[in-house]
Amino acid sequence: MEVLKGSGIPIMSVSLKFDVPEGVFSSIRKSPDEFIDELRLAAAVKWYEMEEISQEKAAEIAGISRADFIFSLNRFKVSPFQYSADEIIESLRNAD
Repeated sequence: MEVLKGSGIPIMSVSLKFDVPEGVFSSIRKSPDEFIDELRLAAAVKWYEMEEISQEKAAEIAGISRADFIFSLNRFKVSPFQYSADEIIESLRNAD
């Protein structure tokens, strides 16, 4: 059973296998394990940015804590907030 990094929380996991060209690792200067970690994080960030998943689910996919996921969003230039300032203002205007 896999454990969520930094939390000690056990999680059920499914292994996926896919092939990538061998040169990928040298071009991005990452080991295969680092590549997998980066791929998981990039996918989680993109799905979060597209509002398909929550921060909690994204962190789980990335295999990191929610706090670490939120800090990672800055690296990808993605806001931790899923509502823009205009959306919040509009929502407040429509509140009873």
